[in-house]
Amino acid sequence: MAWVLEGLKEKERQYEVTVPGDKSIAHRAIMLASLAQGNTHITGIPDGADVFTTINVFRQLGIDIKQTDDELYIEGSIGEPNRPLDMGNSGTTARLTMGILAGTEGYFVLTGDESLRERPMKRVIDPLRLMGADIDGRANGALLPVGIRGRRLRGIEYEMPKASAQVKSALLLAGLQAEGTTIVHEKLKSRDHTERLLASFGVKLDVSGSSIAIKGSQVLKSPGKLEIPGDFSSAAFWIAVALTVPRSTIEIKNVGLNPSRIGLLTILKRMGAKLEIREHGNIFGEPVGDLLVSYSKLKGTEVEKEIIPSLIDELPILAVISAQAEGKTEVLGAEELRVKETDRIKSICNNLGKLGVDIVEQKDGFIVTGGRGLIGNTVSADGDHRMAIALAVASLNANGITTIKGAEIASVSYPDFKLKLDDFAKVNRNI
Repeated sequence: MAWVLEGLKEKERQYEVTVPGDKSIAHRAIMLASLAQGNTHITGIPDGADVFTTINVFRQLGIDIKQTDDELYIEGSIGEPNRPLDMGNSGTTARLTMGILAGTEGYFVLTGDESLRERPMKRVIDPLRLMGADIDGRANGALLPVGIRGRRLRGIEYEMPKASAQVKSALLLAGLQAEGTTIVHEKLKSRDHTERLLASFGVKLDVSGSSIAIKGSQVLKSPGKLEIPGDFSSAAFWIAVALTVPRSTIEIKNVGLNPSRIGLLTILKRMGAKLEIREHGNIFGEPVGDLLVSYSKLKGTEVEKEIIPSLIDELPILAVISAQAEGKTEVLGAEELRVKETDRIKSICNNLGKLGVDIVEQKDGFIVTGGRGLIGNTVSADGDHRMAIALAVASLNANGITTIKGAEIASVSYPDFKLKLDDFAKVNRNI
């Protein structure tokens, strides 16, 4: 199914929006609740395909998960399933579940959809094998499907070759079930949702700079109730709408503001964004607040390699924003984008190029020269939910009609984004 969008006529627009719960946190909360003693009540679960995949996988593993609207009640213990575990399109589900099952008694087969079966798993499987994990699969375990025979693991000290919250999390979850201590060293610090949630479940971690140590055989205890804050990656699309649509102001409510996730805000402030952060609380170690964003005259900037891990998922929408800024915006050191749901570097450059953006593909990023008007055209989501939504935002400032093929993939993370975008386009509402 394609989305067909028309560029907006200029008028004053004031809008308020609440984004779906953070799916990165939701995945981890479901997994830890499945490992913990006691019943866990989780609220704010996002209505997206990836999170449903995690729910379904852990149900197959024997966990009792009851769902009512955006709430889950979770208890039980993991057992051996009677069929392969389908990870759908969710790399987070696949990689973190590997860390859990590597040290869990039983035999487990993990597979996924066509896209996920081509995404790299060796980065997780290699260090798990160093811990003693018995894992085999296609291309010697580099690709799904893989088979895991759970066994007792041993703690290791491991230096991450690249920043990856998924790999780090998988090793910490495996370390919980290992003999001794597991230590993970990061060259560049990745998002730390797993560490914060583990602490909420009573797990002791030793965090020193960019190193994390976890002792094995710790027992997780349910905190009773967990609330999932709004997803910053989803909020980023509305930030982009406000910044690039003339005479717009948008307030985004109850957004997670974890410092390891909001590198985009640092870059946007540097570009001259009118952006106010109203932090008003803390939910199980996760800072939460509202964002007030207004249309801004932006200037291009350089995005340094060190900040990439804190905005890796926001780079497609940053490219869209940069197309509306004066001057060059250069993003390098982001080769991780090549192995997402699609090759995001190639997809960003091909699609924005079709919309008239001056964008040059680099081996590890892209260079955008902004300030040129966008032109409506037919583009493709390329099987990637973030590309679908980023292109929808770009279309708002394009002259004419933009058709986004395969845009239904947006349901992976933000099923009702198009409905809310249509609402924004039609109404003028006071904040």
